[in-house]
Amino acid sequence: MILISAWKRGIAALGLIALGTAASAQERVEIDFWDMVWGPAVYSEVGARLVDEFNTSQDRITVTYRPIAWTNWYETYLTAIASGSAPDLSTGAGFQAVQLYDQGAIRPVDDLIEKLRANGTLDDFGSVALEAAQFDGHYVGLPWAMAARAWFYRKDLLAEAGIEPPETWEEMRTAAKAVTNGDIYGLVIPGDTAGMHHIFATTINNGGGLFDEDRKPAMTSQRNVEALEFLAGFAEDGSLHPASVGLSYGDARSAMQRGQAAFILAQPNFIDEAGDAGEDIGLLPPPKGYHGDIGTVFWSLQLMVYEQTEHPEETLEFLEWWSGNMEPLFSEGLARVVPARISHQQAPYTAGNENIQKVLDLYVPNARIIGAQAPGTFPELNEIEGDGFLVSIIQRVMQGEDPAKLAEEVQEHLEEVMN
Repeated sequence: MILISAWKRGIAALGLIALGTAASAQERVEIDFWDMVWGPAVYSEVGARLVDEFNTSQDRITVTYRPIAWTNWYETYLTAIASGSAPDLSTGAGFQAVQLYDQGAIRPVDDLIEKLRANGTLDDFGSVALEAAQFDGHYVGLPWAMAARAWFYRKDLLAEAGIEPPETWEEMRTAAKAVTNGDIYGLVIPGDTAGMHHIFATTINNGGGLFDEDRKPAMTSQRNVEALEFLAGFAEDGSLHPASVGLSYGDARSAMQRGQAAFILAQPNFIDEAGDAGEDIGLLPPPKGYHGDIGTVFWSLQLMVYEQTEHPEETLEFLEWWSGNMEPLFSEGLARVVPARISHQQAPYTAGNENIQKVLDLYVPNARIIGAQAPGTFPELNEIEGDGFLVSIIQRVMQGEDPAKLAEEVQEHLEEVMN
């Protein structure tokens, strides 16, 4: 505790002021909660308010809330763990919990899961989110949200071309060709990290995935090669935005909002963040792959408890409370993800948002994490997502390289990572 206190003083000296209530430190158990910033500034304000509500609801635990920016977020956690000053619990990236668990830094939440199962609360969590939190026979975290990817289209561009929203990949490619004219293109794909999400989403959409059910790399399967061929087809047809390789996700999003592209793969609240342009944008039901399959990629976001906590029981008590009372983070905090709990999905804000409901109803039930078709999660997925290799692959797909050969390169890379 001396080391942790010293670390807190250092943070304060740097001007990084934690939010929350700090009361009766000598009488109450102190819990540190680090929460990534999942939305605009108001998100963290709502988070701090909820922590205050918990602190005043009882007289045994004081939780300190600290928002964590995404800039250098991974180094922030690794440094804290190495220095013995990790938080008691936190949110984090999609595979943060399983990777840090594999390093011995995360405490499984199996006891809480069993408690929730016994009292019936576990039924409130979606099965896809729960499955993605499992590794090595344990739950490495408690799901709180899902970050799915869905297809969106410009209603005005398709209407001007006399085209109905496509229902299949073939129709989508045809529609993209039909609207391409001048500085308007059928599809925009960013050349950054968000670009590789197209590999995840389309392989799953076509009934494939990076891995098979035995957790062995399977990128060279017919279904996966077909997915790369589907993406390459837009470039071949001349309907891919020519600047795509050099665009960031923000650039691609702006191009879509300006009406310079007819289709984009984006986060569930894409229309809500499009401003006035949102009136001309629609959510496309999952298009069928070449064999009639539908699906997409999603990330199961988890609340995780750290092995360094000196108060595991109190931390789990707060975790249970937070999980049940966090709905305002979506309705007031405008989190850019969708709730994992069914009751929060049915709350007025989310239930009243037609597009988010379509994502929950049409996309999420068929969504898989990037390890599909392998069940559960595993630590190597963090490296696969973070080492940049697949970013280079999507760039080369857009530049017209042979999809089959690129699939072989991905296969070799996956085998290296797994070995």
